[in-house]
Amino acid sequence: MAETRIFERPRALYDVATHYCPGCMHGTVHRIIAEVIDELGIQERTFGVAPVGCSVFVYNYIDTDMCEAAHGRAPAVATGIKRVRPDMIGFTYQGDGDLASIGTAEIIHAANRGERISVIFINNAIYGMTGGQMAPTTLLDQKTTTSPRGRDPKAHGYPMRMCEMLATLAAPGYIARVTVAEPKYITKAKQAIKKAFQVQIDDRGFSMVEVLSTCPTNWGMRPVDAKKWLIENMIPYYPLGEFKQPEE
Repeated sequence: MAETRIFERPRALYDVATHYCPGCMHGTVHRIIAEVIDELGIQERTFGVAPVGCSVFVYNYIDTDMCEAAHGRAPAVATGIKRVRPDMIGFTYQGDGDLASIGTAEIIHAANRGERISVIFINNAIYGMTGGQMAPTTLLDQKTTTSPRGRDPKAHGYPMRMCEMLATLAAPGYIARVTVAEPKYITKAKQAIKKAFQVQIDDRGFSMVEVLSTCPTNWGMRPVDAKKWLIENMIPYYPLGEFKQPEE
């Protein structure tokens, strides 16, 4: 009887173990990106820009041309590469500290210029790599190493909703928020990431997909509890959905 393979590693994903903590969702998102690159047939003309943060080693996992950027500067680096090689398909992979804090200016202006790049934005509501400090996306009352009594809006301001903010700009072609917390969410997450790449392929402007993710280590939770916390606390404040679609 002939053997039928129904599941295999994407060609764009290296056959190596990742360094991420148990329960972290970076690995799931890496796989989705690799699957999308395979399905779109763009591996040979795709480049990625790695961030500063837990996913700094994304170039060890996704098999495309990759470049490392200084903290928060991934959109600026990707813009330069894309303008020199407009035939390439470029994406940045950034956490909330990288994109929403140190890189705030870069992401806003790249989106406002309508740069033909795709941004994958991982929001786990905390600085993961450097010890769990409060990030711009940390929820109200959420405890971190720098807000041990919980985030207080009078002292720290409110959590920033990046999708809603960037969607008010005229130039972006596609802005969406998803999660990969459970299998039922993963299908929609893949659809959104594939759509973001397709918007770029069709030359329809800047695209960004925010992915709500977990950080069990710095949240001080077991992976299963972190996933539950995300669903019960993050999704109500950061609603899932598409915030901007390319104009017909």
